[in-house]
Amino acid sequence: MDSTIILVLVISAVVLILLILLFSAIRVVQQYERGVIFVLGRLIGAKGPGIFLVPPFISRMAKVDLRIVTLTVPPQEVITRDNVTVKVTAVIYFYVVDPAAAIANVVNFLQATTQIGQTTLRNVLGQSELDELLSQRNKINRELQAIIDEHTERWGVKVTAVEIKDIELPATMQRAMAKQAEAEREKRAKIIHAQGELQASNQLAQAASVIGSQPAALQLRYLQTLTEIAVEKNSTIIFPLPIDLIEPMMDLLHREHATAANEQHDHDGAVSALPVYPQR
Repeated sequence: MDSTIILVLVISAVVLILLILLFSAIRVVQQYERGVIFVLGRLIGAKGPGIFLVPPFISRMAKVDLRIVTLTVPPQEVITRDNVTVKVTAVIYFYVVDPAAAIANVVNFLQATTQIGQTTLRNVLGQSELDELLSQRNKINRELQAIIDEHTERWGVKVTAVEIKDIELPATMQRAMAKQAEAEREKRAKIIHAQGELQASNQLAQAASVIGSQPAALQLRYLQTLTEIAVEKNSTIIFPLPIDLIEPMMDLLHREHATAANEQHDHDGAVSALPVYPQR
């Protein structure tokens, strides 16, 4: 009886130990994760997703998330190439492509990516002018992405995009840019106005040519002007008098004036021709 009890206890202990070993060897990782396995300090590789077994008590597993990480770079004060101080904020998008390298080659790949993003942002923007920074963001973003991705490649990290989120300018620079934009708009407005005046003058010249070739058209234009004035309910109406009506009268006045001048000239000549006798 005693031997039976001892046998049962031994079997129970063995089963319990086997269950403990089994449960300690089971590992489960999610679909978006990978488990990097170390056995006695030696890198075995990445496993997952799902359930798998590892050597119990002598192994260690580190989980690595494979999803895209959105990392906000803290605001950085940058001096551009044309000596303008700006504060820039950027966003880095990256994900892990090699979980074993992300664990074995760098202590903390998130912090390392953040630091390399800050230094690269200052270096690249410091080599650019303010106008280029404001107008060519896509070019600068691609350059930042290529440089950061080159540094993080050996860490098993792939940088997909770098976007400049915000550019904060000094107040004095904002006022100067506002004045520049206002002056540019005024210049464009004056150019458009001058072009309109030129086109209008060309059209008026063509209209005058057509009206001048047809006298009746000028009379119709006079009547149309009178109609427009009458609509305004004005108390005074200016009636345009055609030049053709008064031109004969002006010619007659010119002839009369010329005849009177000739007669006056003949009379003065006759008077000057009389003999002059000395007075006694």
